[in-house]
Amino acid sequence: MKSELSILAPIANSVVTDLQQTLFIIGQVSQLFDDLPNLVFFIKDDQARYQFANQTLVQRCGCRSREELIGLTASDVFPAVYGADYTSQDRQVLNTGLPIERQLELHLYPAREPGWCLTSKAPLKDIHGDTIGLIGISRDLEAMKISHPEYQNIAEVEQYIRSHCSEEIALSALTSVAGGMSIAKLERLCKQIYQLTPTQLIQHERIKRALILLRGNLSITDIAHQCGYSDHSAFSRQFKNMTGMPPRRYRQLVLLH
Repeated sequence: MKSELSILAPIANSVVTDLQQTLFIIGQVSQLFDDLPNLVFFIKDDQARYQFANQTLVQRCGCRSREELIGLTASDVFPAVYGADYTSQDRQVLNTGLPIERQLELHLYPAREPGWCLTSKAPLKDIHGDTIGLIGISRDLEAMKISHPEYQNIAEVEQYIRSHCSEEIALSALTSVAGGMSIAKLERLCKQIYQLTPTQLIQHERIKRALILLRGNLSITDIAHQCGYSDHSAFSRQFKNMTGMPPRRYRQLVLLH
């Protein structure tokens, strides 16, 4: 599977006089991007404002048309729990002129439920080498894994983790579930299919469960235990590492929406 930056490279590396030239080129093939339901594609200007978005992104932002997004930042259209992080990431690319590749992050899915995706962003530069915007692509991890030819060999491992993420999970238990495959093969398949190690996969399933539970009334401590963490502090640290904010803040922002 091609990396996201390799897909963006022909556009990001093209020499243009201004952003409008890139937008004109993309406009000629916009239907191609609209026909990809599991992929988000966008172009932003040097102020991190949307200048183009495919239909998948339009729907996930809750907009009725592409035009509603133009001129807005991610902070303007996504719930605060996500938008601020997206905009901060945009500004990093714009200020440094350096790309971000395959960053695992939370995204909104069609029902505006959170899920994991891999996001890559690259700066757009003019003929003088100045950054005039950015181009980005996000692939749904769920769709990527299901389409992988090796997925069926490891699907039961994912299901086992999901069913036992409140417990300690040993790698030996996962290899047993996978029909006795070696730890080395398990790690290789996890990296190929999920872009994660088995240990990281366990962590992500736990945080995914926490995202759901935080919408309810359970205490943070109870949620930590139900997600396999022995104490509140360990859970809060891991949650913040993976989402950019502590669980209590996430709950507050979710309740606002």
